[in-house]
Amino acid sequence: MIAHLLLAQVIAITGGTIHTAAGDPIRNGTIIIMDGRITAVGTEVAIPAGARRIDATGKWITPGFFVLGTQIGLVEIGSVPGTRDGLFGGSDVSASFNPLEGVNPASQLIPIARMAGVTTTMVMPGGGLIAGQSVVLDLLGDHTEAMLVRSPAGLVFQLGEASQGAGGGSRAGVMARLRQLFRDAREYDRRRQDFRRDEMQALAAGPDDLDALLPVLRREQPAWVRASRRADIENALRLAQEFQLNLILVGGEEAWQVADRLATAGVTVVLDPMVDIPSYNAPSPRLDNAALLHRAGVTVVLSNFDTHNARNIRQAAGSAVAYGMPWDAALRAITVNAAMAAGVGDRYGTIEVGRVANVVIWSGDPLDFAAGTDAVFIRGRAVPADSRQRELFERYRTLPPRY
Repeated sequence: MIAHLLLAQVIAITGGTIHTAAGDPIRNGTIIIMDGRITAVGTEVAIPAGARRIDATGKWITPGFFVLGTQIGLVEIGSVPGTRDGLFGGSDVSASFNPLEGVNPASQLIPIARMAGVTTTMVMPGGGLIAGQSVVLDLLGDHTEAMLVRSPAGLVFQLGEASQGAGGGSRAGVMARLRQLFRDAREYDRRRQDFRRDEMQALAAGPDDLDALLPVLRREQPAWVRASRRADIENALRLAQEFQLNLILVGGEEAWQVADRLATAGVTVVLDPMVDIPSYNAPSPRLDNAALLHRAGVTVVLSNFDTHNARNIRQAAGSAVAYGMPWDAALRAITVNAAMAAGVGDRYGTIEVGRVANVVIWSGDPLDFAAGTDAVFIRGRAVPADSRQRELFERYRTLPPRY
């Protein structure tokens, strides 16, 4: 392990095979990191004088993994209400809810995830018809401003059985409610003075929530729509077409059934490739969902949506490869594709000059169970390989004798 390298102003990683997620692998390559950015990548790179050299010969090097749809920092213990900050209760329309100030930078789940190569996450609020705003965070920093990458990164909507109550118990009612919200947001934007003078009819939501809908309606932010069943996915496509939304589908267990339509519409799909248990909300999941979508030309992002086990994202990606997704496509699906969906693809997701230096050195193929991290860099800083789990393991590795 290279955990003793806590911080170096200039770092030179040499000798490894660099999987950039932007092109062909670079064998026996060198990466120069300076002031938190990648300043050089290639096989013939001059190493600055005084740089801290890290020999990665025989190792694999990738961008840090980017996991969408977790609640890392918002939830600590699912069964303890006082440790949950990812849900704004009391309303099924919470478009103005931004969970950023509920994030706990000292969460015990952060070091567990980053030790497994997860360097960035997009946290999503849960619940309701419109759950709130998503936020992109790097998993390093002792306060939220230090972790923040982008806020907000779009609005989180929910279609399917979890939001039926918001439509009077009917999916059709949910669609009608969303259409009314979108129309009212535009009307409110046109007639703000009338609203202040109380010269408008009642609106479907308060002004703060209607204001929060406007960036989505202007395509300045994406609409992250959770939908699993084919019929719900088709409803999401209808809304996106009617209101010209930048739709990103989350869940998508039956997305394989409408792969061609999703590709034609340019919809990115964020899915868990290990879901294969049918439910009424998604009767026909498939383990080759990601492969079928990729083959159809859909941009796929892989996630496990697991706050406590985001570290298992590489096993999920490995499963997608086992069921037909090309290895390079699976790597892109947990790096650059996720960064692009989150709106930060110009800075994150690949190993290229100018990108934020979120870089991981692996002992072998990162999508293989047998491999592990040798070093994890976030914004150019080598992160120590410490976590509560490891501390407990070391503490109880040798038990005291019984008398």
